[in-house]
Amino acid sequence: MSFTIAIDGPAASGKGTISRALAAHFRFAHLDTGLLYRAVGARLLEGEEPIAAARALQAGGLESDALRLPAVAEAASKVAAIPEVRAALVDFQRAFARRAGGAVLDGRDIGTVICPEAEAKLFVTASPEIRAERRFAELQAKGVETDLAAVLADVRARDERDMGRADAPLRAAEDAVEIDTTALSIEAAVARAVAAVEQRGGRAG
Repeated sequence: MSFTIAIDGPAASGKGTISRALAAHFRFAHLDTGLLYRAVGARLLEGEEPIAAARALQAGGLESDALRLPAVAEAASKVAAIPEVRAALVDFQRAFARRAGGAVLDGRDIGTVICPEAEAKLFVTASPEIRAERRFAELQAKGVETDLAAVLADVRARDERDMGRADAPLRAAEDAVEIDTTALSIEAAVARAVAAVEQRGGRAG
């Protein structure tokens, strides 16, 4: 059986948490496609040419904790705006999406570009202020020194880049179910997501 759940949304909206919960609930494989761009961004910071790095990327290169660092996230947002980088990573994502047993992919252009034929599509969002608070808490927990104003500025800058880029801008697919997590608990957001997928025919494997 092949069943694809495509989840898009801005940074710190909760889409990663929801994606992992859906993968566990339905027993599907999960791919955080942002890690692909973070891996390329990390190579950029090491001095590599991003297009070549994207073309050479292997699945094993997605496991490093260093990919979660703020500097890597910033670099990832920049390389994601390069059309040749995006093109190099499309086949990787599409092959994962149609694997037997079902797949959940989350990112910025899954329902619109990577998997427009996905059986279920979600667009997870939240206010910039709430997303900044979540990211700030994550960074504090990791011992990263920053302040909330700087994190909010970064969130807004990333939104502008993601939504304003010419190639595959961040937007909801026309048939995506929108879930605004601004005032939702994790449990409530996951419950809405599970219900939305089940309405599209998703069943636990």
